[in-house]
Amino acid sequence: CAFDSDDLVDQVCQALRNIRAVLAEAGAQPRHLTRMTWYLVDKRDYLQRARDIGRVFREEIGHYGIAMTAVQVVALIEDRARLEIEVTAVVPEESPASRRRQP
Repeated sequence: CAFDSDDLVDQVCQALRNIRAVLAEAGAQPRHLTRMTWYLVDKRDYLQRARDIGRVFREEIGHYGIAMTAVQVVALIEDRARLEIEVTAVVPEESPASRRRQP
């Protein structure tokens, strides 16, 4: 998905909202996230904006104990992207989505 803004905090917010939407499709919630890897093109920008990023994270994801890694990369596929976030979630066995997939 293309970003609507070049601002890092705005992109974090959009990425986290996208993650919540994908989780909802699978019958999961942010509390089901177990791991996040953040790929950033500018670690200084990330560190300078950490307070705002933390606020957005708490608003969109909450206060969950997720294993997190952040790495700086040279570039991302989308030219405007300041970050990509990769996540792993453990979806409950009895989620509405899992019941739809059963024969």
